[in-house]
Amino acid sequence: MSARAAARSVPQSAWGREHRARQPEAVRRHRQKDRRRLRSMATAVVGAGLAVMLILGVVGLRVQQVRLSYRLDALRGGRAEAEELNRRLRVEMATLKSLSRIEGKARTELGMVAPARDQVRIAREFVPVGRGAAVLDRPSVVAERPVPRDVGVR
Repeated sequence: MSARAAARSVPQSAWGREHRARQPEAVRRHRQKDRRRLRSMATAVVGAGLAVMLILGVVGLRVQQVRLSYRLDALRGGRAEAEELNRRLRVEMATLKSLSRIEGKARTELGMVAPARDQVRIAREFVPVGRGAAVLDRPSVVAERPVPRDVGVR
C-alpha cells in the first residue's frame, strides 16, 4: 500500500473511527470495480446484441421472401386467368367473324338472299391484267361518286 493510501485509511474523525471499526462488514458489502470483468460483460452484451440483430435480420429476410412468394403465386394465378380469358375471347371473336354465321344471320334476321348471276358486276380496277378479257368486254356498272354539295359559309 502506498503512503498516500495509508494516510487516507487513517480515520480523522469519530465517524472515521466508527467506520474503521465496521470496515470488515463494509468490505463484504462493497466490491471494487474490476475493469476486466466490466469489459468482458460489455463485450458479451455487444456480442449478444449483434447476434440478436443478425437473427432478426435473417428472420426478416425470410418473412419478406415468404411474402414475395405469396405475391408471385397470386400474380401467376392472375396471369393464368387472363390467358384463359384471352383464349376464350379469341375463340368467340373467330366464331363471330365466321362468314357462314354472318351469312346465316343476314338470311334469317335481315331477309337477304344470295345475288343472282346477272346482279354481280366486276369493276375494271379489280380485274387482274391478262385475265378475264371477255369479262372486260361486257359492260359493267361502276358505282357513281356522290356529287359534293355546295357548303356555304355560315
